[in-house]
Amino acid sequence: MSYFSSDFTLGILGGGQLGKMLLYETRKWDIRTRVMDPSAEAPARLACNTFIQGDLMDYQAVMDFGRDADLLTIEIENVNARALEDLEASGVRVYPQPGVLQVIQNKARQKLFYRDAGIPTAPFSRYAYTSEISDSLRNGGIAFPFVWKSAQFGYDGQGVKIVRNAEDLRGLPNVECIAEELVPFKNELAVIVARNSLGQTRTYPVVEMEFHPEANQVEYVLCPARIPEGVAQKAREVALQVSESLGHVGLLAVELFRTQEDEILVNEIAPRPHNSGHYSIEGSFTNQFEQHLRAILGLPLGQTDSKVTAVMVNLVGAEGYRGPVHYQGLEDILAMPGVTPHIYGKKETRPFRKMGHVTIVDPSIDRARERAAEVKQRIEVVSKKQDHE
Repeated sequence: MSYFSSDFTLGILGGGQLGKMLLYETRKWDIRTRVMDPSAEAPARLACNTFIQGDLMDYQAVMDFGRDADLLTIEIENVNARALEDLEASGVRVYPQPGVLQVIQNKARQKLFYRDAGIPTAPFSRYAYTSEISDSLRNGGIAFPFVWKSAQFGYDGQGVKIVRNAEDLRGLPNVECIAEELVPFKNELAVIVARNSLGQTRTYPVVEMEFHPEANQVEYVLCPARIPEGVAQKAREVALQVSESLGHVGLLAVELFRTQEDEILVNEIAPRPHNSGHYSIEGSFTNQFEQHLRAILGLPLGQTDSKVTAVMVNLVGAEGYRGPVHYQGLEDILAMPGVTPHIYGKKETRPFRKMGHVTIVDPSIDRARERAAEVKQRIEVVSKKQDHE
């Protein structure tokens, strides 16, 4: 099938910043696209051929959207997997496959998958409701501290909480969840695996992630990770084990813990382009968005090596501000060498909302990290003065 300058149509479920950046690549290759997103102001609405406003969890909306596409992909996991199954049965190609998505959509199913496949992960207990945890604590089935995770609909630090005492359980939603042993890790790492429909795989370099202590969001991503080569090789092997066990098509971002003993444990996975791979736009021979397209279209996978050391800084809404967004200090960072800002196109800011990212490239990882800290200090995502809380 010819994908380029043809009637072939790629459907993308989700029109946020990942969809917007994926569309940079479809436009480069002149691939016709349809995008559906719940928001009329979705960042991807302007760069696709057709934009549809619709609920991604609504069965009929997804069915109606998907029938007009030759191939469907996602930029967010929270979509109606049953509709995707039915579309696949009707002849529409869907990548990642609906079965893969169903495993990943539920963190409890994810953890059970790791256990059944012999993939190293932190010990955990599964609960139908959060309220059951108190009984488990009284009966010795679990002990403080642990990490509470909602089984569904968690993202960007939402639906996750470290529970150190009974007071920390108060106010948590009474939903299906897991309680995971708190791992005393050295680093949080990530590996992106690309796998095409022919079964060919490639891994990107291991990256190191630094998290914001309050928001539990990634604040910095460093490529390459500052770890010994033996640890990096182990991380790539574990990520490939996950990819092979799932049999996914597309990108798979594998988030990992490096323990004090240099063991590698899988934390979570995402079957799509990922925040940990944004550095690749400036830093890699093939960026993650182009690679996702290559994989789902069954094309040869691109070179994953880095051209240069890169550090990515997330731009999130400053605490205390809501309303029309203003990027204070953007001109200052544009004057800095090796600095490239990406603005996602969200018009309204709120505390810790992802509004953009900045990539810093430099031959030295230490200099890049220092400059990233300077970028973080110089730019602030705020709103107009009257919207300050």
